[in-house]
Amino acid sequence: MKHSYLFSRICLLVFIITFITSCIGQSQSNKENNTVLNELPKTVESQIGDYVVEIFQDSKENLWFGTLEKGVAKFDGTNLKYLTTKDGLPSNRITCVIEDNSGNLWFGTGAGISKYDGNTFTNYSEKDGLCSDMVSNLFIDSKGTFWIGTWGGVCKFDGKQFEKFPIPYPKIETIINPDTKNWITTISEDKKGHIWFGRDGYGASKFNGNSFVHLTTNEGLNSNNVQSIVEDKKGNIWIGTRVAEKDNNDIDKRVGKGGLNKYDGQKFVHFPKIKGLNENDVYSIYLDNSNDLWMSTISNGVYKYTNNEFVNYKVPTSIMAFLKDKKGTIWLGCAGGLYKIDKNGETIHVTTNGPWN
Repeated sequence: MKHSYLFSRICLLVFIITFITSCIGQSQSNKENNTVLNELPKTVESQIGDYVVEIFQDSKENLWFGTLEKGVAKFDGTNLKYLTTKDGLPSNRITCVIEDNSGNLWFGTGAGISKYDGNTFTNYSEKDGLCSDMVSNLFIDSKGTFWIGTWGGVCKFDGKQFEKFPIPYPKIETIINPDTKNWITTISEDKKGHIWFGRDGYGASKFNGNSFVHLTTNEGLNSNNVQSIVEDKKGNIWIGTRVAEKDNNDIDKRVGKGGLNKYDGQKFVHFPKIKGLNENDVYSIYLDNSNDLWMSTISNGVYKYTNNEFVNYKVPTSIMAFLKDKKGTIWLGCAGGLYKIDKNGETIHVTTNGPWN
């Protein structure tokens, strides 16, 4: 119990503490900039980042790794290069990466969002109308709408102006953590064009363009603390949650339901017999290009759901992000660096020296 709680708090504190303190110590930030090298010599072996929370492959097949302390790392197939505040980023805490139709990269950071055209950065913050500088996710839907999830709610961006997008609060019976009340943990779109919002305390909210439908524990969700939402090829909605009770100050009351939920549009299915996927935290769910689902756990490695079966891969730390690249390698962003699962199913720790191939 103590071990599980420790890993859970690491994941949550990674997001809460590092973001809240990101605006406090400018001198610390300057010190950090002086110690982060723009390009690491291959003779130095170190973690890609102590916390790798985002992995993205762009249209040119470059791999991007978002870290919470070293900026964003770019691997072009040969060289690993870091982009930091020294290059123009507003913060070295990179929580999300996306690419728009023009080939620009957008970074969500601990100090707003940043547009990167390959040469220069254009930064936006609360001063420009962003609903919060503490950005948690970026998403461009099928209609081209640019959604920004933050610790202060959701806003839309047309390239010039930000528009706040209020989401109603459903009635719930569980205690709300005031630090995460307005945290938008995930944004996704289903095949019908509905936009889904994950919220840490208020469950999952589906927007059909006109109105909202809320899914909470009242409807059968394991926990109202939603961390990820993904639709599978059959139209089922998979929702990863964390155990809300782990926020309780009383150590004897830190037990409850969380983990993986499957929603078919009518009812929820849970997975109590799969270790780590019920009374635990699932921070990330990922659908790869083969339509296999990948689920993170805190201390039980990674599960791949394929052909109606769960296949477990051992990973020695908690997982925060997934990516299956165009070569078929599964990359894992973890609290403890970067890992990958090769085509033989072997889990490999990847440092600044690799192994990359």
